[in-house]
Amino acid sequence: MSEKMVQANGVELCTESFGNPNNPTLLLNAGATLSMVWWHRDFCRKLAEAGRYVIRYDYRDTGRSITYEPDQIHYSWDDLTDDVIGVLDAYEVDRAHLFGWSMGGMITQLVALKYPERAITITIMSSKPFAPTDAPSVENEEFLSHFAKAAMLDWTNETAVIDYTVEGWRFTSAGSKHPFDEISIRELATEDVKRANNLPSANNHALLSGGDRYSNRLGEINIPTLVIHGTADPMVNYQNGVTLAKEIPDATLLTLEGTAHELHRNDWDTIIDAVIKHT
Repeated sequence: MSEKMVQANGVELCTESFGNPNNPTLLLNAGATLSMVWWHRDFCRKLAEAGRYVIRYDYRDTGRSITYEPDQIHYSWDDLTDDVIGVLDAYEVDRAHLFGWSMGGMITQLVALKYPERAITITIMSSKPFAPTDAPSVENEEFLSHFAKAAMLDWTNETAVIDYTVEGWRFTSAGSKHPFDEISIRELATEDVKRANNLPSANNHALLSGGDRYSNRLGEINIPTLVIHGTADPMVNYQNGVTLAKEIPDATLLTLEGTAHELHRNDWDTIIDAVIKHT
């Protein structure tokens, strides 16, 4: 287990691997604005102990990967999709199992459509169809108000940034049956802040565009698919998961009753067991 800087799709990305490289590879794609640290290290270790070679990485504008100035996005959905392939190439992995959470689930869909020969299986968690569908998305007004505060935040004040991050996770976990794990969230937020090249640049993900040619093509995904979604998700309504499982041929839906838009420790065993069986 060690961080590794790689050249992927013409840019430098920070990655980290867990487990035996001779085992099947499982590549993790996180949510918007999230560096790889939000795939908790212990979660990754558990997947590795179950026999998978796990790779997590920092998206562009997160963690130690390449960053651009805030509000100046220089990449598209296609670029983030190509970055996935770049990471696999850097690790000399021809085919892998892909696991995407939130925005990462959308990127995983695009990889399945653009590079189907590189994906053995895909897992999509707490996400939604890349294309507009009839599945309603819940707009969390409190979180949107919180997100707007980013423009006024003093990003040089580590304590303030960590508090802001913890508050954001409190909104994404709202309504969950699980207790809010502030200690763990604060630890991850602290690590995220201290290792980031330019933390406010992560908000560039809100400016992503492109990928229109992949709209309304879920029915073309011909890769074994597992969809995981919590019924209490305040950010991406559960119905999005139902729609994904319905429109992707032969997809399986794992419903997490009472779970919000979170990777809560109390759900780890259920999620890991399902992913290992799927992959």
